[in-house]
Amino acid sequence: MLTRKQHELLTFIDAHLKKTGFSPSFEEMKAALDLKSKSGIHRLISALEERGFLHRRRHRARALEVLRLPGDPAAETVAAATTNVIRPEFGARPAPPKQPTVTSDQTIPLPLYGRIAAGLPIEAIADLSNHIEIPASLLGAGEHYALEVSGESMIEAGIFDGDTVIIRRGEQAENGQIVVALIDDGEVTLKRLRRRGASIALEPANQTMKTRIFPANRVKLQGRLVALLRQYH
Repeated sequence: MLTRKQHELLTFIDAHLKKTGFSPSFEEMKAALDLKSKSGIHRLISALEERGFLHRRRHRARALEVLRLPGDPAAETVAAATTNVIRPEFGARPAPPKQPTVTSDQTIPLPLYGRIAAGLPIEAIADLSNHIEIPASLLGAGEHYALEVSGESMIEAGIFDGDTVIIRRGEQAENGQIVVALIDDGEVTLKRLRRRGASIALEPANQTMKTRIFPANRVKLQGRLVALLRQYH
């Protein structure tokens, strides 16, 4: 069973393909679902891909293919053996895959998501096809993912453009910790967290840049920084 928005998007894409012969643009999908940003469309498409309803041909513009529609018993039977279980309630996020138990001298694969702004916020898009091997000794309990940093707003915290940060997923963090923050459900940024009464301040670690302050209900924490990787060329 799909969430309401997933079902709406899949139905819209299928109708558009049948009518025009090619997939709709992200602007068309955003308008059809009345979403504020394209990042919501990216998340819905990724979720539909995971469940086996949709196929996206990599590195090709507007190349979406509907594999099946909800309510097809034969397709549901086949898909059940190859896709994750879908939570029944609307608006729910699918359960994340469990990470394997490993010893400290091993490496484990983490999903490597898109570039996250350490300057002005940008949409961080999850590409589920990319992974990175991380030493298990860098990780503790919980679920983790990796993000590539773009920008220079955290350079005084030792985080530079092109670095890879390891994030422990979660919605809680202490004041002063560096977090991944989702602003207005559309912008994602890496900043230092400061709570100020009913507001949240997202502080850069660069004296040339300004702190941004938001009402607490406009900011959702996506995780906190636990490790940093850097390659020297």
